[in-house]
Amino acid sequence: MLDPMRMKHDPSEATVTAWARLVRAGQTVLGRIEAELKAADLPPLSWYDVLLELSRAENGRLRPLELERRTLLAQYNASRLIDRMEKAGLVERLPHPEDGRGQLVAITSDGRAAQKRIWKIYGPAIARHVGEKLRPTEAVELARLLQKLID
Repeated sequence: MLDPMRMKHDPSEATVTAWARLVRAGQTVLGRIEAELKAADLPPLSWYDVLLELSRAENGRLRPLELERRTLLAQYNASRLIDRMEKAGLVERLPHPEDGRGQLVAITSDGRAAQKRIWKIYGPAIARHVGEKLRPTEAVELARLLQKLID
């Protein structure tokens, strides 16, 4: 007899275990990297993500909505984060040249310098907390599997 609480589309035990480990691994590694940035008196990863996306953009500028999409920040979080980063001199808000009501967020020279400072800690932390735990072939396979989830 079928268990009425178990639906046809319930995940398998292996799927639930994989999900839990994916979330736990992400939280663990992010927590360790955030702790290293904090110990180095650097801003959190969300700041780096914003700076990275702005540095990749044409002329180092993006509309706030595009920045939110690229960084996966919620609108209310993005707006406050941009405010803090602007106050720190890492980004600036500019009027959009083609949209009188719109604006752009632009990376400043201090923002580019901060991005480099953060990467000096962030890059080696990725190597320590991910790269040293996986063989190169495992890292390639993990990246392939995770891309399947993203797609």
